[in-house]
Amino acid sequence: MPPEILLLLIAGIFVIAMLYSSVGHAGASGYIAVMSLLSLAPTVIKPTSLALNILVASIAAWQFFKAGHFSWRLFWPFAILAVPFAFLGGYVSLPTHILKILLGLVLIFSALRFLFEVPRDKQISPPSRSQAIGVGVGVGAGIGFFSGLTGTGGGIFLTPILLFMGWAEVKTAAAVSALFILVNSIAGLLGYFANIKTFPPFILPLFVAAAVGGVIGSYLGSRRFKPVVIKRFLALVLLIAGMKLIFT
Repeated sequence: MPPEILLLLIAGIFVIAMLYSSVGHAGASGYIAVMSLLSLAPTVIKPTSLALNILVASIAAWQFFKAGHFSWRLFWPFAILAVPFAFLGGYVSLPTHILKILLGLVLIFSALRFLFEVPRDKQISPPSRSQAIGVGVGVGAGIGFFSGLTGTGGGIFLTPILLFMGWAEVKTAAAVSALFILVNSIAGLLGYFANIKTFPPFILPLFVAAAVGGVIGSYLGSRRFKPVVIKRFLALVLLIAGMKLIFT
């Protein structure tokens, strides 16, 4: 990889990790967007995104947990089948043109999430055990498989579900999503390795950039920061990258 491209990639990963971890996400869609805009191959994007997800989601999950926002009751019904299905999705190797379309659709969906917020005026009412299991197990399996398949962690789908159902306030939804992303990303990467057994050689400096950005962003997000900032800018980046993946 040319040095100038690597430097741009490192800078982009740092910014994405900081912004996404501030709202409890590991930044997979942002990493995919940066790598797509720099014309990296989809077969490189998937394992790199999953590996960075593991690092940043670990930091975000710990910060939100320490701040007292995590709910085990909300987490486990979604995670119980998500993990094995994420492994299965990570194992599956799609043709490049299909993977590019799926990644592009994920980025466009993520952009729309930034542009159109889920209404938050509902009264928070945590689900009963039967409600959580009834919705969470099936939905978690679907999100897990798709997250392993595309190299995302699934938080971009889980967070709006928790908010839309009125089951959690914003920081609790972010805390649950952070750990959900972590376990899915680990399972997805293990599934990928079980099939492909190769890894991008330039991952170490990206890990450093993601770690620094993740620490800064998750600290601000869990304690100080109200996540309103530059969402339209992020949406624009995601839209451009998504369209590039689909149409080129």
